[in-house]
Amino acid sequence: MTRPSTLGLAAALALLGAAPALADPVATPPAGAVLGERLETVDVFRGIPYAQAPTGWRRWRAPEAMPPWREPRDATRFGPACHQPTARGQSIYAAAEPPQMSEDCLSLNIWSPHAASGAPVFVWIHGGALNTGSGSEAMYDGAHLAADQGLVVVTINYRLGVLGYLAHPQLSAESPANISGNYGLLDQIAALRWIQANIAAFGGDPANVTIAGESAGALSVMYLMASPEARGLFHRAIAQSAYMLSTPELRSSRHGDPVAEQVGVWVQAQLGAADIDDLRAMDAQTLTTRALATGYAPIGTIDGRLLPEQLVQVFDAGRQAPVPLMAGFNDGEIRSLRFLLPANAPTDPVVYERLIRERYGDLADAFLRLYPAGDLTESLLATPRDGLYGWTAERLVARQARTGQRGYLYYFDHGYPAADEAGLHAFHAAEIPYVFGNFDRTPPRWPAIPDTPAEHALSSAMMAYWGSFARTGQPVAPGSPDWPAHDGREPYMTFDGTPVVRQDLMPGMFELHEAVVCRRRAAGGLPWVFNFGVASPPLPPQGPGCS
Repeated sequence: MTRPSTLGLAAALALLGAAPALADPVATPPAGAVLGERLETVDVFRGIPYAQAPTGWRRWRAPEAMPPWREPRDATRFGPACHQPTARGQSIYAAAEPPQMSEDCLSLNIWSPHAASGAPVFVWIHGGALNTGSGSEAMYDGAHLAADQGLVVVTINYRLGVLGYLAHPQLSAESPANISGNYGLLDQIAALRWIQANIAAFGGDPANVTIAGESAGALSVMYLMASPEARGLFHRAIAQSAYMLSTPELRSSRHGDPVAEQVGVWVQAQLGAADIDDLRAMDAQTLTTRALATGYAPIGTIDGRLLPEQLVQVFDAGRQAPVPLMAGFNDGEIRSLRFLLPANAPTDPVVYERLIRERYGDLADAFLRLYPAGDLTESLLATPRDGLYGWTAERLVARQARTGQRGYLYYFDHGYPAADEAGLHAFHAAEIPYVFGNFDRTPPRWPAIPDTPAEHALSSAMMAYWGSFARTGQPVAPGSPDWPAHDGREPYMTFDGTPVVRQDLMPGMFELHEAVVCRRRAAGGLPWVFNFGVASPPLPPQGPGCS
């Protein structure tokens, strides 16, 4: 698909006498003039390209800057989503129709309050397991958040799936740095560089940029915090339901993950391609769909440069971006992600306890206190929730506090009738409509949020906390409790009907999962991914530095 024509739109409309359209905003950043749409409270600019189309020989290359365009560009329509699978079954996250897709997808969208000047910039990185999603999803519409909090809200597209994250020896050989993979992350960095160069023309302050994301978007936030290439491009970070998995290394497997380049060679063989040229010649959607069918799962690559080392190592050493950080997770993360539950999980409490004792050894008692056999259903749901999301959130704020930066922890435990009745209390991503104020823009199978004063009050408080954090690095909401930063008392904010400050979230949870990861790191050859509870391999004995 070609990009919108760069006609002299404003001049053409004037010649046609289309007076109402002249009220629509025209921004003139260094990238080139863009014609947006004026809404009641904000100006919106959609589908602005931040890099050239990564097609042809540019597939699996770092994004290249877009040359400035000479004529005003139509920015009233969203750009296409990046290629992704279209079949999502009955998922509550699926849109009514698959998005329009193209390999020419590197665009961003901007919502700016009328007459904004020097406003904080809030950059949203969508989730979707690095496989699906786009910045144009209705739930991420930035109008309410921008108008309510005086922010310039930006959403971005980035390459997904095999097109965004494939590593391969031939691709590494093409690279001046002899590395490959992480193309989606390079896209995100290119978008942040574009924002630095251009956002002032939309009323934003390039010296006050917050990156925020949920799930794979929060994983991306951690990658950006860990990447030297992204340093200085943002000033605060928000990670909603992040997961600090072990990450494949480009040419080694110290932690038991598959070698990234070898995965690329395997994918090539599975697809019957002779080499990278063959893969580049494949139709983008066919390649995306077939790679996913082989079992390929996109993830970052530890390449020694863009991602220098494992995220746990970066944050332990304090080498992450020195910025204020907000992080948290949801009570019911796994209720909508049941594919993360272990296959053939035991239904007999006696069998469950035996398996846990076999796998966790001297840590089994601590594990069973948190995830008892007497409540097997809830224990099976809580184990991956905490091993993925809870442990990560606490680790992020604690490690950020070590650097002298403020870290703020939250726990979203809010339910409402439609979600609770469907067994989806505080499910994965349930907080997003509250952060954006978009109750009426959720996907069709999403449990409907009641249009009540109580629900809107909670949303208003969350928008205020997120908005003030983007402005100053400190979350504050009028009429709601002060949110203390992480310290020795381990305070956190619970969102359950109303915001409430509490201390010591799930005592022993973080310590258990930290000990498990520490032992696996010390022993080597054991990843920390989705292998929790009855799916865990036998734990190594306590290693150096592991409590």
